[in-house]
Amino acid sequence: MTSSALRAESVPDVYDPSCSARHALELIASKWAMLILPALAARPMRNAELLRKIGGVSQKMLTQTLKELERNGLVVRTDMKTMPSHVEYSLSPLGRSLSDALAVLDRWAERNFPELDAARERFDAGRAPVGKPLSGE
Repeated sequence: MTSSALRAESVPDVYDPSCSARHALELIASKWAMLILPALAARPMRNAELLRKIGGVSQKMLTQTLKELERNGLVVRTDMKTMPSHVEYSLSPLGRSLSDALAVLDRWAERNFPELDAARERFDAGRAPVGKPLSGE
């Protein structure tokens, strides 16, 4: 195999269904990961702190997401070896680099949600309820 063919095979392509980068996109595209990572950017937090900060997340989803983020090297779980148990979660260097990118998306969503809401309302207003034809049909 030529060196250019080897290079071409090793170039990641998220549009290729076998590309491992798709796993990364799936993980970081989850709404809970997109909220947990920026929340941890400020400082390490315990599970209960994260649960209070991230409204709407269940304990089960928080735990599952933290485990997956830890498994993928984005979050570090530190057991303080105390009684009662005290565990903190913090960002790894890789997690910090991702958190910086996600913070930009968070700010975009905060700035643009009124326009998104209005567009959704306009779209929904122009659609007939299921089972009823639009006027003029």
